[in-house]
Amino acid sequence: MRKMFLTAGVIALLGGALPLAAQQAADAVQPEVATSRAEVEGVSPALAAALSAKGLGQPVEAQNWMVAAANPLAVEAGADVLRQGGSAADAMVAVQAVLGLVEPQSSGLGGGAFLVWYDAETGELTTLDGRETAPLAARPTLFQDEAGEPLKFFDAVVGGRSVGTPGTPALMEAAHRRWGRLDWAPLFDRAIALAEDGFTVSPRLAEQIAADADRLGRYRDTANYFLPGGTPLAAGDVKKNRPYARTLAALAEGGAAEFYTGAIGKTIARVVQEAEGNPGVLAEIDMALYEVRERPAVCVPYRAYEVCGMGPPSSGALTVGQILGLVSGHDMAALGPDSPEAWRLIGDASRLAFADRGRYMADSDFVPVPVKGLVDAAYLEERAKLLDTDAALGDVAPGNPGFDHAWADDDSIEFPSTSHISIVDSAGNALSMTTTIENGFGSRLMVRGFLLNNELTDFSFRTHADGVPIANRVEPGKRPRSSMAPTIVMQGGKPVLVIGSPGGSRIIGYVAQAVIAWADWGMNVQQAVSMGHGLNRFGTFDLEEGTDAAKLQEPLEAMGFEVSVQGLNSGLHGIAIGETLQGGADPRREGIALGE
Repeated sequence: MRKMFLTAGVIALLGGALPLAAQQAADAVQPEVATSRAEVEGVSPALAAALSAKGLGQPVEAQNWMVAAANPLAVEAGADVLRQGGSAADAMVAVQAVLGLVEPQSSGLGGGAFLVWYDAETGELTTLDGRETAPLAARPTLFQDEAGEPLKFFDAVVGGRSVGTPGTPALMEAAHRRWGRLDWAPLFDRAIALAEDGFTVSPRLAEQIAADADRLGRYRDTANYFLPGGTPLAAGDVKKNRPYARTLAALAEGGAAEFYTGAIGKTIARVVQEAEGNPGVLAEIDMALYEVRERPAVCVPYRAYEVCGMGPPSSGALTVGQILGLVSGHDMAALGPDSPEAWRLIGDASRLAFADRGRYMADSDFVPVPVKGLVDAAYLEERAKLLDTDAALGDVAPGNPGFDHAWADDDSIEFPSTSHISIVDSAGNALSMTTTIENGFGSRLMVRGFLLNNELTDFSFRTHADGVPIANRVEPGKRPRSSMAPTIVMQGGKPVLVIGSPGGSRIIGYVAQAVIAWADWGMNVQQAVSMGHGLNRFGTFDLEEGTDAAKLQEPLEAMGFEVSVQGLNSGLHGIAIGETLQGGADPRREGIALGE
């Protein structure tokens, strides 16, 4: 019997007796929760190795397949599928189904997702857009009061007004139809069993429930689930979710049609429209009309690689690509990760990229987006001249990427509650998927065992600024701009790194930094996702407290930056592909990488 020293948070996840492999899941590094060490027997060798590697800052190594995601129970569900010869798409379905149960504050059936796929047989790279859509009855003034002023954020979020048509179930089915190897229905077995028999509430989930108890208590079904008897669920509680099990069983039997045109979709529309105090306009017709869109990947050269990801309506690949393109003329490897100059370049490159993001990036099905111009080498080279200074840039403005449309700058808010899944299967297919319900616990509306998103608040609450229209304004059927940046880094036509993160608009910086750490600074994938963060989106340089990044405060302030040292809760999950597979899981979350 393998013996390990685990934290109290791990013990809570393990549930003590460990009767099933699905209950042998934990996180040995959980900085948000106070823990103590204890000795536990019965952990499976593969899981023990994954936990040990993460705790020591080493990648998990494997030969054939690997999965990395934000909760060990979800990772083990995906690993079971891959052991059976399933594809990365099959494993994703199993992982997402479990995440919606054990990490409901971050993603689930009531949300949306972006997926980047590398097909080993054809060598092709493509993306699937499962982003939520605005209802047909939505109007540009959806988030304005009677005087035409923007609503306060949580006044807009909590209730039905913020709910867009969910895309995740359709995306799961679309990926399985294209690339699945195993039957659809059994992919839900693990999640259904956990929902029926109960799962152990993790410290992270318990902490977030306690912090959001007031909003979670607003609607009866949500309150009954997360605050039974008026008391927030606690770490170590065993929680059953039989309505979710029935929802998954319906999906398993009837496919996504059961969700969009059956009783589930009708219930979603009714709950949204009847949300007391803040009803929405999502209707059955919106559910029935929802479609996943396949879109070309956006790829930007960086060093010897092509960094590829999701184009509009995501701003992820474009903004990550711009940051990398802007610093590519500098020897980041020689500067190294401890250099204030390296971080000055990254920080101001990010500010320049975010200026372009705020003006030009939105749903390209509705507004023209200069995708090629934004990552054009000549345009980035010209913009990069602004970085040829020794000090922080002053005011930063958008550039002109050969675009003749006048847009005003967007000021929408994007909150950091999302999840990321990276998978490589035994055939060499690679999947990078970022999945979300937007704010933690989404709209706080619960339907048939899962939460509904508040994704529409990713639109600009304003329609115009000084009479000039904003590209990311609300329009019927439109998809709100996102920062999700699921990424596959290519070299010689093959994937070498699969990565992504949650974190709202900070996702972009987390992913760009991890790519630089891996490509320029020689870090393995676990080191790259674990290193302290430095981010600058709109002028303030955020440095992660308690890490080496915080030591940069004085030199960056001397360069003229305003600096804020604070917690930065990324959730990077990555897989590096070389002679072996190497997986890394962010120590700030409960996830692991697992492979064989």
